[in-house]
Amino acid sequence: MNLCNVNVVKRLMSKYQTGTKKSFGQNFLINPQVPSDIAYESYSYHKSKFPHCQSGVIEIGPGIGSLTNELCCEYDKVVAVEIDKTLIPILAETLSEHENITVVNEDFLKIDLGEFINEHFGSSSVSVCANLPYYITTPIIMKLLEQARKENGQSRLTSITVMVQREVAARLCASEKDGDYGAITASINYYGHAVKLFDVSPDNFLPAPKVTSSVIRIELYDEPVYKTKSEKMLFRVIEGAFAQRRKTMVNSLSSVFSEIPKSRIGEIITGLGFDINIRGERLSIKDFCALADAFCEEINH
Repeated sequence: MNLCNVNVVKRLMSKYQTGTKKSFGQNFLINPQVPSDIAYESYSYHKSKFPHCQSGVIEIGPGIGSLTNELCCEYDKVVAVEIDKTLIPILAETLSEHENITVVNEDFLKIDLGEFINEHFGSSSVSVCANLPYYITTPIIMKLLEQARKENGQSRLTSITVMVQREVAARLCASEKDGDYGAITASINYYGHAVKLFDVSPDNFLPAPKVTSSVIRIELYDEPVYKTKSEKMLFRVIEGAFAQRRKTMVNSLSSVFSEIPKSRIGEIITGLGFDINIRGERLSIKDFCALADAFCEEINH
């Protein structure tokens, strides 16, 4: 069954008396090369990291299964999480030829990732691959990052390969000094490294979105590369640094850290060797870790 054929997609929607839902951000791929390329990019990196291990992948929002089908051909085990219950019987039909797929009808944002991985994959290496709904791209990525590490600091995930809106991809993959660099960029850089793989034009979807998409891969560190005294403080500092992007970091941070006098925030920043007028987009994740540690000392001394 060609799950990227427009007529097949429409027939399935009609047979099961359903359709694409704007509330779930559903856009189904109708170019078979796209899901094939996404699955390849996900699996090839995964296998380069764990060439001799059983491979597993979590897919978020499988839709009718076009990407899922390709993932089943690459990975040893696939677990797809679909929030839309009307798509579950469709997936049962479209993926019936595969024995290595489990479909879970749940809201991914409500899942405990650690427990989910232990339940479905045990000790197998695991990646994530998905065509993400635009409206929840950031919450899903942040959930994956925040729950990606075990208590000992080792990563539960190998990589996150996702299709997102092109403008979002630019932010996720930016480096410091880029105009697109922001809080989520710095957060990603703490956990791993994001690379843009390729663009996907609107005519590859049904219905066609109004924007171009991009596929990116976040290659997660096996264990923490950057050290900080408090991750909670680190992310508070990152959020504060970008709270008012047009202002200097002193002004932006002072709006978040009311317990520290503005003059003292300036002294901390210059004491680390930064210009008093520096803005958040000029700092690397290593710089943010140093700044967070200084704030920890200031607050706890």
